[in-house]
Amino acid sequence: MTPKKNDVERRGRGRPQSFDRTQALYAAMRLFWDRGYEGTSFDDLIAAMGISPSSFYNAFKSKEALYQEAIEAYAKASGAWFYDILGEPADTRTTLERLLTFAAAEFTRDDLPAGCMIAVAATQCSPSQARLRELMATQRTQYETAMANRLRLGVNLGDLPAATDIDALAAFYMSLIRGMVVQARDGATRERLLEIARIGMQAWPAKEGHPSAA
Repeated sequence: MTPKKNDVERRGRGRPQSFDRTQALYAAMRLFWDRGYEGTSFDDLIAAMGISPSSFYNAFKSKEALYQEAIEAYAKASGAWFYDILGEPADTRTTLERLLTFAAAEFTRDDLPAGCMIAVAATQCSPSQARLRELMATQRTQYETAMANRLRLGVNLGDLPAATDIDALAAFYMSLIRGMVVQARDGATRERLLEIARIGMQAWPAKEGHPSAA
């Protein structure tokens, strides 16, 4: 049974923190990444983090607060590559190809849980966790907005036809990436994800005067 928060706070109040907070946070991040929010119990967390219940509440306040902090840590540590690639000085098609290729490698790393922590998080959860579902939907929207902004720059640079539906194209490629996440979670190999990415690039809009961009 999970201890009551007030009880552990009274027992732990005033004690110095005797563990590596960053290390504990990353242990929690990996567990949430692998099992999801509702699939991770309090006992799972403190066992993986190697801390006591009182230390948990003193340092992280609640499971929900810890989850939000873990999401932020993930975005900085494992999600930064997405924004870095979008900012690289390459033509727009090359940028998207590199993004998909890198995603295939990241989603199938041996040293991390498969897939992406943000892509499919909290898509199905109990009504009591609606706030978390909204939080994760906002995170995913931010990624799609960043991609749309890069595609819009591509139109301005002449890399994409002026008539390109930027929002639809961004949604398409973000949907492709999220599909790659699900494939990785189901055990797809890196080679399979790279093939999916290659086929996905066949949908790239042709420039004016060219029959195909593939």
